[in-house]
Amino acid sequence: MSKEQLILNVTTRAQTGRSASRRVRKANQIPAILYGKHTSPETLAIDAPEFVRLLKSVAGRALLIELNRKDKASKALSFLQEVQRDPITDKFLHIDLQEVKSDEKLEIQVPVHISGEAFGVKKQSGVLEISMHTLRIRCLPKDLPPVIDIDVTELKVGEAIKVATIKPIAGVDFLDLKGQSVVSCVEPVGEIAAATPAAAAAPAAGAAAPAAGAAAPAGDAKAAAAPAAGAKPAAGAKPAAAPAKK
Repeated sequence: MSKEQLILNVTTRAQTGRSASRRVRKANQIPAILYGKHTSPETLAIDAPEFVRLLKSVAGRALLIELNRKDKASKALSFLQEVQRDPITDKFLHIDLQEVKSDEKLEIQVPVHISGEAFGVKKQSGVLEISMHTLRIRCLPKDLPPVIDIDVTELKVGEAIKVATIKPIAGVDFLDLKGQSVVSCVEPVGEIAAATPAAAAAPAAGAAAPAAGAAAPAGDAKAAAAPAAGAKPAAGAKPAAAPAKK
């Protein structure tokens, strides 16, 4: 397990609000906030180029960040809780940092890393489906894994690796539902569709004949319209005209 820890220089700022945040961004800095269980929220400013370098070092892993505050002697241990970006310009708008204590367990989302080539993909033409890209865990800062590695080498078509079957990690508790599937191997969609019987769309053999009294075919319309022999006309109905004499 990696014990890598990053360092980030930050500046405490007193002013808050939209106007103050805009001034921070104009100075090529990013407004941020540090909050934790035992301290009041602290507003910060982070140098934008330095934060970009930090993200490259994080590289999609769960890593702890030591904050050096220029105006304070004490340091804070934290992790990235949320990073907000402008959907149009992609510039950083705001950063949320969660403070942690070295002797206190933290809850954090850790990325899932898939390793190996599944037997079902290699030998059975299956397709690998990843249902969860992060897992929520609880652990002490010293036990924090950068990623949750899941080996899928033995996974066959029709099988799944669930939260309950993930290889245990010392000092780490998994908080997601135990029955939740993390990664599975399924049949290709094309093969599933081909397995559906074509006869399902046709009427079943030996289907029941039309019910008695059903409408007669079009060719027998005249016969159906003709009155039955000897039938009396309805009350008030005029008798049919007699055929002309020759």
